[in-house]
Amino acid sequence: MTYPFVIDHKIERLIETALEEDLSEPGDVTSELLIPKSTPAQGSIIAKSTGVVAGIPIAKRVFQMVDEGLRFEELREDGDKVSLSDVVLTISGSARSILTAERTALNFLQRLSGIATLTAHFVERTAGTRAKILDTRKTTPGLRALEKYAVRMGGGDNHRLGLFDMILIKENHIAAAGGITKAVEIIRAKLKTRKLPLAIEVETKTLAEVQEALKLKVDRIMLDNMPLPQISAAVKLAGGQVELEVSGGVTLETVGAIAETGVDYISVGALTHSAKALDLSLLLK
Repeated sequence: MTYPFVIDHKIERLIETALEEDLSEPGDVTSELLIPKSTPAQGSIIAKSTGVVAGIPIAKRVFQMVDEGLRFEELREDGDKVSLSDVVLTISGSARSILTAERTALNFLQRLSGIATLTAHFVERTAGTRAKILDTRKTTPGLRALEKYAVRMGGGDNHRLGLFDMILIKENHIAAAGGITKAVEIIRAKLKTRKLPLAIEVETKTLAEVQEALKLKVDRIMLDNMPLPQISAAVKLAGGQVELEVSGGVTLETVGAIAETGVDYISVGALTHSAKALDLSLLLK
């Protein structure tokens, strides 16, 4: 099975660090003292609740880094919905190796599946509208690439991967520059000098600021913490001239009504900072 995700050297280092938390000297003393290395077993990772699974290739790599001899059968793919008692992945080989890698593998898999599951709930609430659900940079330090991948597996889209791939002029930037117009003019001039083809998004808090950003013909306008009537007014004011993104305090209870206003994007920090881990467990036989 293939995934739109590559385990590069950065992810390898991340997995190594996670394993080191469990395997500092003298290692997995319980398994090593209790179970001969040659004892064969099969472990099954089983869903204990309903959700969307994400992180199977990461979990597999954890097991492989403990023991390259372990074998796998994937019964679900990342992005699949799972129900109670569904088997996601089986691992065959040394019982000791499976138990040594178990917790680290499940930590990754449960965290990423929780994000994918929460994202799917937000996407479901916006079905039938044009709005796309976006994540933010409110991610667990060191896990951003994985967590943003999990958002995609839940049906969402990624906003910026970092501070390097898009211009986002926020409230504090505007204050430091002396206003929206001044900030955009400075940015555009320096982008041209450096030959950087980056899109420009501007954060706004009032309809007057939306109007100012519209005159500047930026690529996207963020409507930050605006009440629903103000969002609707901003959509009408923009008239399809520019992409609109709603941000700030969006919940499962409010996202549907926001999407129905006609905005293009809704960014939700909760996807990555407040997702509940999906309940998964490993059973050995």
